[in-house]
Amino acid sequence: MEPAERGGLIRLPPTAAGLRIGLYGGSFDPPHAGHRHVAMAALRRLGLDRVWWIVGPGNPLKDTTRLPTVAERLAATRSLAGHPRMVVTGFEAELGARYTVDTLRFLTRRCPRVRFVYILGADSFANLHRWRAWREITSLVPLAVVDRPGWTLRALRSPAARTLPLFRVPPQTLAGSGPPAWTFLTGPRSNLSSTALRDKLLKTLDRR
Repeated sequence: MEPAERGGLIRLPPTAAGLRIGLYGGSFDPPHAGHRHVAMAALRRLGLDRVWWIVGPGNPLKDTTRLPTVAERLAATRSLAGHPRMVVTGFEAELGARYTVDTLRFLTRRCPRVRFVYILGADSFANLHRWRAWREITSLVPLAVVDRPGWTLRALRSPAARTLPLFRVPPQTLAGSGPPAWTFLTGPRSNLSSTALRDKLLKTLDRR
């Protein structure tokens, strides 16, 4: 069964027509202050009503053999998010979707009157052309690209940026724009990385 065909079984956070909702997906293994920085920047600068932190089953482009359970990562992410307009959800596991395009197909069909925006870091945007059906992703929802240290030029010179040069819009207009549309959020940046935090934890455990 395709993920989108199971839509009737999936429990989503509350929505309403016209709401501007940022979709912030990831493994969040572990969630950290850098993630919250991205979510807050998108919430404020894009004029969003909500940001959904979508804790997924695992990135298909990465090794997930040591990935904690969705329940464990949901609990950790909820502890970090701590904002009345941020909602942490694990509906992707219920949906059975591992690819972003499947999630976006489902959401845009299930909630056609909600204005969704997909939030991703500049490192992810630089590699967007490696994602499954990436061109379809850009046709489903506007993209908010948040700058990350060391990735600015690579993101702005990426295949996605070169494919969509005429569809870059100011941050304040993104949520009201129909796809394809994207914006690039610059400003204070975080050097924190889930990979680095995991490596540090493993080294600490190895010394014991």
